[in-house]
Amino acid sequence: MQTIDQIFQTQIDIKKSTFLSFLCPFKDFKFLIETLKKEHPKAVHFVYAYRVLNDFNQIVEDKSDDGEPKGTSGMPTLNVLRGYDLINVALITVRYFGGIKLGTGGLVRAYSDAANAVINNSSLLSFELKKNITIAIDLKNLNRFEHFLKTYSFNFTKDFKDCKAILHIKLNEKEEQEFEIFCKNFAPFEIEKL
Repeated sequence: MQTIDQIFQTQIDIKKSTFLSFLCPFKDFKFLIETLKKEHPKAVHFVYAYRVLNDFNQIVEDKSDDGEPKGTSGMPTLNVLRGYDLINVALITVRYFGGIKLGTGGLVRAYSDAANAVINNSSLLSFELKKNITIAIDLKNLNRFEHFLKTYSFNFTKDFKDCKAILHIKLNEKEEQEFEIFCKNFAPFEIEKL
């Protein structure tokens, strides 16, 4: 899977219609589409598609044709995102109608081309699926445990509850194996998985 960490933009013109495409991290999607609608009040369509992982590591997808004939814009855009195996991204295409109707096939090609253009103009990053692990540990053992996490550059946050430190750790598959080995060797200290 691949993702991005910033917004990318391209423009293509097809039969006097202008297609402005924006590829953004999903976290920026709502703000960006609202901003684009304000910045482009004369545009006739704001087509979008997105793919995002939810808290259960399931891919959630959505799309909108925004007034274009059904299936001619949102679905082709989503299919391009799927083809590049992009995740946690949204793609918005703003269309300015140029007076020439493109027809159903022409719209599918135009929106697919617009989506491909912005993706090809983007810097794609490798996406690594991370598992969330939550553990509770006695405060007296926290320093040793934190030292291990920092040594391996594990991404974690901590809270405190009932004289225990609650650690929320994000691990990829390899990191999870190292973490499990460390936990076994951490005995006799008590580590409680939540």
